[in-house]
Amino acid sequence: MNISILQGAFLPVPPKRGGAIEKSWQALAEAFVQAGHHVSHVSRLCDDLPKQEIINGVHHFRIKGSEATTNPLLLKLREFAYVLRAQKILPKADILVTHAFWAPLIFNREKFGKIYVHVGRYPKGQLCLYGKAARFQVPSRSIAEAAAIELDDGLNRVCTLPYPLPFSMPVIPAVMQRPKRVLYVGRIHPEKGVLNLVKAWKSLPDFLQNEWNLRLIGPWKKEQGGGGPSFIKQVKQICGKSVEILEPIFDQNLLSEQYKQSQVFAYPSEAVRGETFGLAVLEAMSHGCVPIVSSLACFLDFIKSGKNGISMESGVHSSNHELQKCLKLLLTGDKITNLSQNAIKTAEDYTVDKVAYQFLQDFECVLNK
Repeated sequence: MNISILQGAFLPVPPKRGGAIEKSWQALAEAFVQAGHHVSHVSRLCDDLPKQEIINGVHHFRIKGSEATTNPLLLKLREFAYVLRAQKILPKADILVTHAFWAPLIFNREKFGKIYVHVGRYPKGQLCLYGKAARFQVPSRSIAEAAAIELDDGLNRVCTLPYPLPFSMPVIPAVMQRPKRVLYVGRIHPEKGVLNLVKAWKSLPDFLQNEWNLRLIGPWKKEQGGGGPSFIKQVKQICGKSVEILEPIFDQNLLSEQYKQSQVFAYPSEAVRGETFGLAVLEAMSHGCVPIVSSLACFLDFIKSGKNGISMESGVHSSNHELQKCLKLLLTGDKITNLSQNAIKTAEDYTVDKVAYQFLQDFECVLNK
């Protein structure tokens, strides 16, 4: 099979600037090559990356992209120019995987292959425009339901396939041998529940704040998707000595070390239309960290509260009290070891080889139609 993957205009591959979508499709592309297929991967040209190179068998093409912006109209215009440039260099293929907004509208499916749309963001009405699309692949059941609402044929062209772990299952220390640390990795943004997390932490008994520490890692600058200077200042004002804030880490090996040095992973996101899967949570689970998450529907695909993690009960916009209660339950109880072992077992179902096989099966299904 000849497979093309067209990423969006704003991030490079390899993911030197982060990006769950970019990280996942790089791993999947390499797995497709290992399975005997030819893969062309198109992404943004930046950060001294060459225009073309082959990495682990995948042929990478890079073209001029743009910096992201908070202006939605300007964002679409910048990506339109990028997709036109991509159209000139994309090879003929059987399958074209893309999450670029304009590609399913303007690409010729006879030339570039069956159009396989990766719905990496909560749909906002655009899916009904993609009559050329052969498949809408979504990462969770909740997004499948949202996609079906926008499509005349409901779930007929929708397939739910998860993000894979973009690395092999790691060798890790036993959870109780690690520092007493609660970790958050993600954008430092109001919709991620970061402020609630810090407030809940500061309401814990003093002895727990003395024994444990909370570490926040992620981008806070607006151009990187964060909440900006005023928000990070607000967070820092209430942090205290037991809370650390680190700059974002995009190197997977360095990020892995952070997971290995933590017992609990807190991800109380409030982004009802911003979360589609929760790859950071799954990565943490693969390292034996016990997750605490909000009750967003996308997390329910792989987190079973009380078995391999904890899901807050009072809804997405959980109170500080609810989050504090979950933290206290883990930090003072004897549940961490068992939950950690179950979290690892869950993550084993999401290795890149297993997920790549599911994608290849679906590609065959699309081509046979």
